[in-house]
Amino acid sequence: QVQLVESGGGLVQAGDSLRLSCTASGRTFSGYGMGWFRQAPGKEREFVASINWSGSSTTYSDSVKGRFTISRDNAGSPVTLYLQMNSLKYEDTGVYYCAASPYGRRLTIPSGYADWGQGTQVTVSS
Repeated sequence: QVQLVESGGGLVQAGDSLRLSCTASGRTFSGYGMGWFRQAPGKEREFVASINWSGSSTTYSDSVKGRFTISRDNAGSPVTLYLQMNSLKYEDTGVYYCAASPYGRRLTIPSGYADWGQGTQVTVSS
C-alpha cells in the first residue's frame, strides 16, 4: 500500500521557521521525483518546490525562492522528503502536500505526480 505521510505543520508567527517531513512507503521511491504543493482556502493547489530522484536538482516557485529548501533522504527506509521553510509569511498559510512522480524529474505541475499525501496544515499569523 502506497503511503505518503506529511508531518511538521503548525501555527507560527511571521518570520518563524518550520520543517515539514514526508515519509514515502509502499514502493521504491528512491527513483521518483518528489515535490511539495500547497493550497490556501479558496485557492487552487499551487506548486512550491520539487526535487529530482537523486536530490541533485531542485526547483522553486518564485514566491518561496530563497526562503524554502527542499531535500530528500534516499538512504533511509522509507524515503523521506523535507521542506525547510524560513522567514515564513502570512501568505505561506495553507495545507502542504507532498507528492511523488514516477518520471524522476523535478516537475512543477500536479498532473505529473501519481501519489499524494493527505496534507499538513501550516498557519502563519501576521
